[in-house]
Amino acid sequence: MRAEQIPLDFAGRSALGREDFLIGPSNADAVAWIDRWPDWPAPLLIINGPVASGKSHLAAVWSEQADAVNVPAAALHEISAEQTASMGDRVVIDGIDLAIGWREAETTLFHLYNIFKEEQRSFLVTTRLNVSVADFAIADLASRMRAAPNATIRAPDDILLGSVLIKLFSDRQLSVGNDVIKYILPRMERSFAAARALVERMDKIALSRKKGVSIALAREALEAIT
Repeated sequence: MRAEQIPLDFAGRSALGREDFLIGPSNADAVAWIDRWPDWPAPLLIINGPVASGKSHLAAVWSEQADAVNVPAAALHEISAEQTASMGDRVVIDGIDLAIGWREAETTLFHLYNIFKEEQRSFLVTTRLNVSVADFAIADLASRMRAAPNATIRAPDDILLGSVLIKLFSDRQLSVGNDVIKYILPRMERSFAAARALVERMDKIALSRKKGVSIALAREALEAIT
């Protein structure tokens, strides 16, 4: 697979396009499922992973690719499956975590799954939960979601995490040298959320002191958040 960039769930001026995605072993499976559409074995694709891992942006890439409609997860307990289905032939529901375990919201998801399966339509959901062990209120929805393709985004390796750090600094228009990245990588928590928090802290320190990004600044920021 050729190197591309995957946008992540970061603050600032993050890009949302496919050209801004960073592909690594931790997210290649999820990207492959996006590329496989419309040849999905079920009407539903689930993307699950930790906070700030890129779930929302990968959903945005598919939404553009499939001309999908975005439905707020918070509305699932208020609108019916028929109303949701009438919005478009493809649907994205980002962040269904709070919907799982809420019978009204699960009812909408259950009937939506059946409508889309019968009419050969597609929808994508994202979640931090592992649906194979999540506590569902409706057993029939649990069985359908556990049988659907589930693409998990895992913790990043050094290459991907380093690329993410560079992108985060770039989004904030901060110039960073390889020496700073090499210093940070073995000393930070191995997560996208930690990368975001660290860059945010370094940006604030750099702005307050009107200084550039350096190893000394990275050391101070790491000490502050650990």
